[in-house]
Amino acid sequence: GDSILNLDKLTYSGNLENLASVKGNTNYSFVRGDIGDRALVNKILGEFKPQAIVNFAAETHVDRSVVDPNSFVQSNVVGTTNLLLESLDYWRSLEEEKKRQFRFHHISTDEVYGTLGFEDAPFTEETAYSPNSPYSASKASSDHFVRAFHETYGLPTLISNCSNNYGPRQFPEKLIPLMILNAIEGKPLPIYGNGKNIRDWLHVNDHCDAISTILKKAVPGESYNVGGNCEKNNLEVVGAVVKILDKECPRSDGKSYSEQITFVKDRPGHDLRYAIDASKIKKELRWSPSFNFDQGIRDTVLWYLNNEEWVRNVKNGSYQDWIKQNYEER
Repeated sequence: GDSILNLDKLTYSGNLENLASVKGNTNYSFVRGDIGDRALVNKILGEFKPQAIVNFAAETHVDRSVVDPNSFVQSNVVGTTNLLLESLDYWRSLEEEKKRQFRFHHISTDEVYGTLGFEDAPFTEETAYSPNSPYSASKASSDHFVRAFHETYGLPTLISNCSNNYGPRQFPEKLIPLMILNAIEGKPLPIYGNGKNIRDWLHVNDHCDAISTILKKAVPGESYNVGGNCEKNNLEVVGAVVKILDKECPRSDGKSYSEQITFVKDRPGHDLRYAIDASKIKKELRWSPSFNFDQGIRDTVLWYLNNEEWVRNVKNGSYQDWIKQNYEER
């Protein structure tokens, strides 16, 4: 029953096809624009009068940040700060009851905490920030600005730091869709280094449920780690994808897709391991992930196999250029 306005700059990975199912919904509206455009944000807030702002907007891929760190500063730091400034002015204009109900929820990442050794305890909300890439540094900075606006001005903010998301409709620069699509196209399955880097995997539907829970239940000023309780190294993830493809879409020559696995030069600043301790959100807000990885990854692979038109439309020339730069030339 809530009305939602989606503000999206529609950069290379933005795809309105992902929202086709809600396009005609009277409770949904779309504006193309930049969160850093203060005049536009001011206009939207004045007309739409939201009860909450959820800031998903960010440049996200570590590899891209290595090539062009300044874009990440502009979007993730300057953009978030401008959005905070306009949100603060808007919040101050509200009546007291609406002021009390308002929330600014900032979506962040576990990468702000840096890296873990194989035997280290998982990240908690108290783990010191120690970002190792331009991407994670920009997200850490934006987290600090969100916290500062709460402490300095009283803006009712929330922060959630999530682990690696997976699921349908993910732009194919990310590991899982990249492996699926490269496999069925007969291309190499490029894995950085020795493939032993570990991530915690969180299904996108679980992440959305966590965000909704935090918005409804959390006290302003709090932060929560959101994880899938599912640590796997890159080789294990690729192996799971290959196993499903071998069964559901076998190669014409009868061989396994695993023969396409190739190891490429590791990227700079590639963190060894991320692991999330999500006990705080479980204890305080009664949230925990519901997706089993085996079923979630199978559903994800099948979605890409069954949505060839979506794949064709999303893989334009600029995406192919990026793949060449980040994998083929390493």
